[in-house]
Amino acid sequence: MSRSRLSDLPGAARLRAVRRDIRAQVELRVVVTLAAVLGLQAADGSAIGADATPLEAGLGISVTQIGLLLSVGTIVGAVMALPAGVVVDRVNRTRLLAYAVAGWGVTMAASAAATGYGWLLGCRVGLGGLAAVAGPAVASLMGDYVPAKHRARLYGYVLCGEMIGAGFGLVVAGELAAFNWRFPLAVLTIPSCVVCWALWRLPEPARGAHAAPTAIDRERLSLWEAVKYVLSIRTNVVLIFASALGYLFFAGVRGFAVQFAQQQYSLSQPVAVLVGLVIGIFAVIGLAAGGRLADRRLRQGHATARVVVPACSVLVAAAAFLPGVFAERLWLAIPLLMIGAMGVGASSAPLDAARLDIVRASLWGRAEGVRTLLRDGAEGGSPLLFGFLAGSVFSGRHGLRDTFAVTLLALVGEGLVLLTIARRTYQRDQEVASTT
Repeated sequence: MSRSRLSDLPGAARLRAVRRDIRAQVELRVVVTLAAVLGLQAADGSAIGADATPLEAGLGISVTQIGLLLSVGTIVGAVMALPAGVVVDRVNRTRLLAYAVAGWGVTMAASAAATGYGWLLGCRVGLGGLAAVAGPAVASLMGDYVPAKHRARLYGYVLCGEMIGAGFGLVVAGELAAFNWRFPLAVLTIPSCVVCWALWRLPEPARGAHAAPTAIDRERLSLWEAVKYVLSIRTNVVLIFASALGYLFFAGVRGFAVQFAQQQYSLSQPVAVLVGLVIGIFAVIGLAAGGRLADRRLRQGHATARVVVPACSVLVAAAAFLPGVFAERLWLAIPLLMIGAMGVGASSAPLDAARLDIVRASLWGRAEGVRTLLRDGAEGGSPLLFGFLAGSVFSGRHGLRDTFAVTLLALVGEGLVLLTIARRTYQRDQEVASTT
């Protein structure tokens, strides 16, 4: 608000306006920084996917080995998620993220210098271990930085970083890969330096700042006790399972979208990359819209909005993707794929906000660690599964198309699980989390 308008307000109103402005500035800084963290992770996965054809030629490897490169980091990240969640609940989270991003940049530089497949695969293992910190830390920080009533909307903006990063990796890596497969990996070290600096300057929020007081000190639970407590929340288990189904599909598409466009529509790599970028923009729009819609419906009295909105979104996405992947004409496929991308994007932020609603603040890091372990198991195996199905089961020119069509069942499963189970248990578990 401008100084002239502030001076016209009475004292109390002026103070409230200043506080709102300060809060908005802090929220913007937090959202941009945390979005950049998720963006780095997504850019890495997209870079390998867009670099797939040059990597095959440069290192003499197969599509299944490309799938392993895409999968191994996620699998390692899943294994390390629980220890990372414990650390997140104990130490300064912004500093921890800064160290992890710095290590990520160094490992990306080492990937670009790889002399063989084994070296590159080892770097992917290291990247997976460093990336394990991101999910628990971002979730915990969002819970403490953002009031519950705005959480889905702002979480949507943070998750937009994941889509923007995926688009950045897709476009930049796709274009640079035409010259040399090393360039896409090396260029990603530059933004890691910027993100590390921004994290170092980000203040650490007070734990539980926007959560109800906790009668029991959950921080003293052992890792095994914390895992049992988190998995005893029925809605949390359902949400983890549902999001794992969604990520199984999304991770496979992210890794093989460029190759699919080349095969299905006979496009060159640069044009296929641009098509993927256009569709990705609509996924970003869906991310922002899904969080806003869920919070608006919540304010209007629809208590289960953070479950119903994502359920309907993924079902719409599946209905649009199915004819989209079979369309032979690009002009016919693009509108359907855009709608599908929006639907997938719209589901993420409400679900992430819902998980924070039903878990105690002192356990947010470990709860996200459990979720990451189970979700990334699906996500990590997805590119390998896609590569196997496309190369061995549905082989030929339409191998990826048929693989995409079959794995759409994961999206349908996600929507049905949310509507039939999570919608009935969410309110009860939310009340338990806020009163016990």
